[in-house]
Amino acid sequence: MKVIDMHCDTILALHDLKKNGQAGSLRQNQLNVDLTKMQAAHYMLQNFAMFVHLKDNEDPVQKASQLIDRYYLELEKNKDIIRPVFSYQDIIDNEKRGLMSAMLTLEEGAVAKDLAMLRNYYRLGVRMITLTWNFPNGIGHPNFTNTGEFEDLYRINTKDGLTPFGIKYIQEMERLGIIIDVSHLSDAGFYDVYHHTSKPFVASHSNARSICRAARNMSDDMILKLASRKGVMGINFCGDFLIEKPGGHARSCIKDMVRHILYIKELAGIDCIGLGSDFDGIENNLEIENCSQIGQLKEALLAAGLTAEEIDKIFYKNVLRVYHDILK
Repeated sequence: MKVIDMHCDTILALHDLKKNGQAGSLRQNQLNVDLTKMQAAHYMLQNFAMFVHLKDNEDPVQKASQLIDRYYLELEKNKDIIRPVFSYQDIIDNEKRGLMSAMLTLEEGAVAKDLAMLRNYYRLGVRMITLTWNFPNGIGHPNFTNTGEFEDLYRINTKDGLTPFGIKYIQEMERLGIIIDVSHLSDAGFYDVYHHTSKPFVASHSNARSICRAARNMSDDMILKLASRKGVMGINFCGDFLIEKPGGHARSCIKDMVRHILYIKELAGIDCIGLGSDFDGIENNLEIENCSQIGQLKEALLAAGLTAEEIDKIFYKNVLRVYHDILK
């Protein structure tokens, strides 16, 4: 079994540990993701998101720079087992050498304030960008607007999509070979991406709204349109995106992940499903406590009747196909 996970927040978690005077390295830590745990689960590639919160007291561009620096420092210290990737061929070459791969992603597209900055992030190695987090930015609008109200988790924005700059932004991403990620984006923004691009795109960490009404999940029509574009959605392990619980803070359970996967397969086919754990960015109320235990999901999917080939598609082949199509 090989694994590709499209989203984790481990670099930010390590950054925060250091800021608070605590120890932690990418090779081994007490977080959900580290390289030792990844090796145990036979990871092929992990996407590492550089998450920036627009409403905290730090300059977002400086924060992104600090996180990217920490990412590369950690990879340099661990180049015996993992290497950064900039192209599809890098992934294949790393695997041939017995190395895992790391992909640099941004979770908050607004840290690229113009197209020149976007191109410079590409030169730094960014190969996927989540266009928004939970705040409107110069690119577009989210669904969930982070008001702190539980009810907002179910508030869907069908009116506010991408800005004129946001449309130019995604078209430049396509030209460069940066994967467009619509997780967190409003429904209106999703359709703007669909109508103003031509290549596959992803929802790196989003589930099915018909199973759990959270606005962070995708409607049936959105899933079908993503699949028609040969894109992929990564199953998010966050309990509140897997099952509805009054007041929130639902436990993340494997059976609920299986429910989403079976529903999406029946709706749009197996080829649009991947993994996007959101490890180290979600609550630790998790049945799969860390990435070393991800094989438990495989066993549950086998028990649910999926074939080994279908599981391989979910665990790495579908995402690898998108990377082949987009990365230059």
